[in-house]
Amino acid sequence: MLTRNDIPHTRRWVVKIGSALLTAEGRGLDRQALGRWVDQMADWLEQGHELVLVSSGAVAEGMCRMGWSRRPDTLHELQAAAAIGQMGLVQAWESCFQRRGRHTAQVLVTHDDLSNRKRYLNARSTLQTLLSLGVVPVVNENDVVANEELRFGDNDTLAALVANLIEADLLILLTDQNGLFDADPRISSDARLIEHARVDDARLDVFAGDSRGNLGSGGMQTKLRAARLAARSGTATIIASGKEQDALRDIAAGKELGTLLVPAQEPDAARKRWLAAQLQARGKLVLDDGAVRMLQQSGSSLLSVGVSAVEGQFSRGEMVACVDTNGREVARGLVNYSSDESRKIAGQPSGRFEKILGYIDDEELIHRDNLVVL
Repeated sequence: MLTRNDIPHTRRWVVKIGSALLTAEGRGLDRQALGRWVDQMADWLEQGHELVLVSSGAVAEGMCRMGWSRRPDTLHELQAAAAIGQMGLVQAWESCFQRRGRHTAQVLVTHDDLSNRKRYLNARSTLQTLLSLGVVPVVNENDVVANEELRFGDNDTLAALVANLIEADLLILLTDQNGLFDADPRISSDARLIEHARVDDARLDVFAGDSRGNLGSGGMQTKLRAARLAARSGTATIIASGKEQDALRDIAAGKELGTLLVPAQEPDAARKRWLAAQLQARGKLVLDDGAVRMLQQSGSSLLSVGVSAVEGQFSRGEMVACVDTNGREVARGLVNYSSDESRKIAGQPSGRFEKILGYIDDEELIHRDNLVVL
């Protein structure tokens, strides 16, 4: 279990910096602030470590260039603002890192890039190669082509999925708050900072309020959700205030800063980590109580005999969610039969597949190698 003393010995970081820390009170990018962050990241890199930067600020920069004082509400306006601001954001990071002798690479992704197995592996290989070359990948969502259904929605989630992608040791979410408190510090003078916790601690859901700024899109709830996503690949998360002058240096030194959330279990196998990271399921399989127990207790494959209903339209090999009778998602995986086929064989033993369908491809509806229990 990771402690503060272990952090100086971690090798690979994903650092996400929020809009409030990169913009000058809504007047576009604060290049002095960017320079300070780069100096701290460059110090870490010069110690032989690796780092991926997930940077907010494109929308805020675009708003400034267009003279907008209020964050757009419509997707197309947000996409336009991001497209305009992305030019300045990338130029600013490149200029600052070059001052420290580092090259950067712009990496724009959509949810489809991380939900399609082939594109996922391509993205992983590209990031791994960039890191091996000593280049700093600057990652952002490809807002221009993402639609409402396939958006990450916030860079906290994107940063967590990048941490899964590259098997990062530590995800750092820098924000304008000091971390996660047991009460709202803006209201309660007795609010206590949660310095260290397991990411699966149920009390964290109560502690995490929903705070949103005018420029950003993520509150503490999204950061907690991101920490839990990152934990699926064994990545610990620190939520800390970027208003601290040397926040990254202090974290690198193992100092007490912000909230450290540690995974509850060892890293999953790479394929199952990819499955767990998928946020877009094409359909649902409703399982009976016996099937739920089998998945949770024995980690077995999902057999059609334990499926009571099939929802949605999907093809063979697509991602589906497995839910219990109350609608709670208990697992997800790549299904061996289409939705039409699955409806025909639901509740039936595999020995009847050939009679029902006229053929049999697989005895399991979802093989355990393609299934992850949540």
